[in-house]
Amino acid sequence: MVIIAVVLTVLALMGMPLFVVIAIGAMWGFSQSGVDLAVVAIEIFRIAEMPMLLAIPLFTFAGYILSESKAPSRLVNLAQTMFGWIPGGLGVVALTVCAFFTAFTGASGVTIVALGALLYPALRQGGYSENFSLGLVTTSGSLGLLFAPSLPLILYGVVVQQLNVGPAVSIDQLFLAGIFPGLLMLVALVGWNCWINRRQRQPLTEFSWRKVALALRESMWELPLPVVVLGGIYSGSFAVSEAAAVTACYVVVVEVFILREISLRKLPGVMHRSMVLVGGILIILGVSMASTNAMIDSGMPERLFRLVQSTVSDRLTFLLLLNLFLLLLGAILDIFSALVLVVPLILPVAVGYGIHPVHLGIIFLANMQIGYLTPPVGMNLFIASYRFKRPITQLYRATLPFLFILLLCVAIITYVPILSMGLL
Repeated sequence: MVIIAVVLTVLALMGMPLFVVIAIGAMWGFSQSGVDLAVVAIEIFRIAEMPMLLAIPLFTFAGYILSESKAPSRLVNLAQTMFGWIPGGLGVVALTVCAFFTAFTGASGVTIVALGALLYPALRQGGYSENFSLGLVTTSGSLGLLFAPSLPLILYGVVVQQLNVGPAVSIDQLFLAGIFPGLLMLVALVGWNCWINRRQRQPLTEFSWRKVALALRESMWELPLPVVVLGGIYSGSFAVSEAAAVTACYVVVVEVFILREISLRKLPGVMHRSMVLVGGILIILGVSMASTNAMIDSGMPERLFRLVQSTVSDRLTFLLLLNLFLLLLGAILDIFSALVLVVPLILPVAVGYGIHPVHLGIIFLANMQIGYLTPPVGMNLFIASYRFKRPITQLYRATLPFLFILLLCVAIITYVPILSMGLL
């Protein structure tokens, strides 16, 4: 078993596609147990049958349509007219708009690429230092993963529902659970931004109700989206997958036919790029479910729980070690791969320590969100380095203050579970 794990790790490091590595591991596990390898195909088909899975491609497509349109610039303009008049107002604009945008795209790298060209020059012109501007935009790109309809939230719910371990979990519960932890992270960074820039004599945008009204009018098509998604789900009007379909249709009608910012000729290209991301997620999810069943059949979760229990005596210590593990994981693995590979292993252990699966999901995603910024290989650091043509070491220094603040927020989210569970 150890030899196979080492071989598969080496193959992954050499560039073999992750789903192939996982599939090989699953087939080897089933063959050792004497199970017909057709079960791998059955597991992939079982994933494809899930009605909830429809939400993933639909929300992703809607997010890509928004990123290709002029919606980002309209949202930036609206936030700037509302908050730009206060010291640090441009920073508030960046944090708020990026959180909203990442919630719909589900990928922080897309946020940095789509909004970086707008926000970074604006921050520099507004008198912000280069390092502070780089750190703010890079950090802002990972905010929003805890807000509905974030793709990682949905994917975590799908994985947990397949495992059927501990209390039942619904996507609706995860959407509610992410609100306060997500706001905690956002408000903490907004507070830091306002404090650090309180004495800077940066040019302020004069507040004007007329400008706010004009910006609201320009953004009137995008602003209803959160209401459509959350209001529709929690009013009982439609399920999560139906909310995704309504969102995708709404965005296409607005951006393609009403505002005409995306032509019909360009639409297939946007669809292709979004579905490439979704296809990669779904194939990894399918083979990972097969791999998970192979591990369950071999009794690996139980052995892992006994091993952890023999060395970690209490729940608080387990949570501390879990956070350290997830931070490291987030720095070396993308969030989607981490969800389908690691959640099946840690969920039974966490439930054994009395941690609710919903709370575990928020802890997991909060750590993954920070993992994007964790040196030396945090994904957002490299994306920002490429996007703004700055050395990666400069990005390390620029994001450190924001990283420490988010680490404090993760500690609060971990040890104050009512933040995640209070609305359930």
